[in-house]
Amino acid sequence: MTEPQHPSLPSQKILDTAKTLSEALPYMRRFAGQTFVVKYGGHAMGEDAAAELFARDVVLLKQVGINPVVVHGGGPQIGAMLDRLKIKTAFIDGLRVTDRDTMDVVEMVLAGSINKQIVSAINQQGGMAIGLSGKDGKLIEARKLRRAKRDENSNVEKILDLGYVGEPSKINTDILKPFQNSNVIPVIAPIGVGDHGESYNINADTVAGAIAAALGASKMIMMTDVAGVLDKEKRLIASLSPKDAYILLGDGTISGGMIPKVECCLNAVRDGVGAAHILDGRLPHVLLLEIFTEHGIGTMISRSKQP
Repeated sequence: MTEPQHPSLPSQKILDTAKTLSEALPYMRRFAGQTFVVKYGGHAMGEDAAAELFARDVVLLKQVGINPVVVHGGGPQIGAMLDRLKIKTAFIDGLRVTDRDTMDVVEMVLAGSINKQIVSAINQQGGMAIGLSGKDGKLIEARKLRRAKRDENSNVEKILDLGYVGEPSKINTDILKPFQNSNVIPVIAPIGVGDHGESYNINADTVAGAIAAALGASKMIMMTDVAGVLDKEKRLIASLSPKDAYILLGDGTISGGMIPKVECCLNAVRDGVGAAHILDGRLPHVLLLEIFTEHGIGTMISRSKQP
């Protein structure tokens, strides 16, 4: 005969919650006072429930003493708005060719609607977020991105004109450092400013890496639509050293759209960021699972391969 459960004993769900909190405590202590740059993008950004969970997790990071800096993308939303306005665009090597009309839309969507949606979501969860464009205070000084492509027939290398597509030339950290000792969470749209005040459309992963390096961040976290780096058997690789990553790039294990993401992580680690993480942003609480649990849930690239 089974003995009745004592009414005062906690349920298994409550015990699991307590265990999770206990496991998180050493990581909270380790990371208190440190800066994490979080690149927020992919389909999770467009789903209300996922966006709410992301906002809640970012507020929690701030509450336990971590300084999160959010950099967001918005490619699908830009594409949708261009379609609505019947503005045709083209892509070269995954980069949107950005003429003046397209740049106006890019800036409107990124620095306007998307940025303010994320700010509002964080504030609704009890945080204090402020939206910034890279043009504010010349936070992201930029130059025109130069890309070359070799013609297969003539073997002549041609310079590609991508229009107002840029890359960071300088991150003015004086704009962001005051937030580290405050309750404010900066949310940054990846728009850069040129020497003559012109706007540049910059890849959000690139901006996140540049900001993380400039701030000396402990972590750069890229939230994407994939689980992380997979091996040849399609199993998740939890941690990689830069040497490991270069081997996987060389033998084709890392391919397609994962190549620029891994290269961005490698650049960040090379430039002094403690670790770079690639996570599936569609998973609930993926930020907390990666940061505050022993084994994490995505792929981490670091010199030490330690969490």
